[in-house]
Amino acid sequence: MYVVRPVDRADIGALEAMAAISMPGVHTLPRTREGINAAVERSLASFAAQVDIPSEESYLFVLEDLRSREVVGTAAIHASAGSNGTYFAFRNDVIQQVSRDLNISHNVHALTLCSELTAYSHLSGFFVRNRESAGVEAALLSRARLLYAMLAPHRFGDRFFVPLAGRVDADGQSPFWNALGRKFFKMDFLEAERLIEGARNRTLIVELMPHYPVYVPLLPGDAQAALGQIHPGGQMAFDLLAQEGFEADEYIDIFDGGPILQAHKNALRSFGASQRLRVAAAGQESPNHGAPVAYAVASVDNGFRAVTLHSSPLEQGSTIALPRDVQQALGVAAGDEVVCLRIEGEASCS
Repeated sequence: MYVVRPVDRADIGALEAMAAISMPGVHTLPRTREGINAAVERSLASFAAQVDIPSEESYLFVLEDLRSREVVGTAAIHASAGSNGTYFAFRNDVIQQVSRDLNISHNVHALTLCSELTAYSHLSGFFVRNRESAGVEAALLSRARLLYAMLAPHRFGDRFFVPLAGRVDADGQSPFWNALGRKFFKMDFLEAERLIEGARNRTLIVELMPHYPVYVPLLPGDAQAALGQIHPGGQMAFDLLAQEGFEADEYIDIFDGGPILQAHKNALRSFGASQRLRVAAAGQESPNHGAPVAYAVASVDNGFRAVTLHSSPLEQGSTIALPRDVQQALGVAAGDEVVCLRIEGEASCS
């Protein structure tokens, strides 16, 4: 059994080990012990804070294997992107070029530096160890942070976005960066990522990046081909987010050209398709009808925790039967309220 829960100081060693094995440019967990310490402390303070308006809070979750007690994944959600500045991205634009004298009219794809994602809530840091063999626990990790946002809407904005890593070559170099960003920063991709540490709100970005539209047809072919393309290591995250309701195409990352997915909360399944149920007492379980499917089940009170449960369809019921070990993992008992979200696929996917 796996559980998603808020990070704790005891997880720092495990986070450090995961950061060491993740690929450059793919995972946004800090890569130094000092950075990880700071992220954990910021998360602890955020969960404890009394929030009226989303600001600098950052919530870090871990995926724990309850059988081995190992932390095997992470995911984060930041309350307000660019809360201490401005979040920058490239917007995909179409510029119409017209010559009446030559009777020529055509559209040109251009990239415009913009700050429109500032104040959106920002998902990041998704990483699952052994992702090739990951099952419903990966979906649990991706969805749990949004279930938390659904349960605590005052902590987050109405819109969410997720930047996904773009394509890089075997040496970790980005063709998009080499064609554009390198010309202005005068450094290679990995060096720039280390300098920025995954942030897209530094003053130096607006100081160095072009303020005028970048005409895509003027970029080299490999850079054009990389626009909006996902690093192979990010395909699972993309699939889960697309199932959730996120969409791409409007924005791309200013460093590697990777897609930025975004959505209004009302378009997300975690907000619109989740349901609240009461934990059934022993002997009050509803009869099973239908083949079992996977659900994410999260506690509502006494601290946030989420697990997966294979159950017959729950959509028509008002209670949910939870085995004793699941109740213990969630910290709930009969009569308590939980929130449930169906995870796509049959029970066999695990």
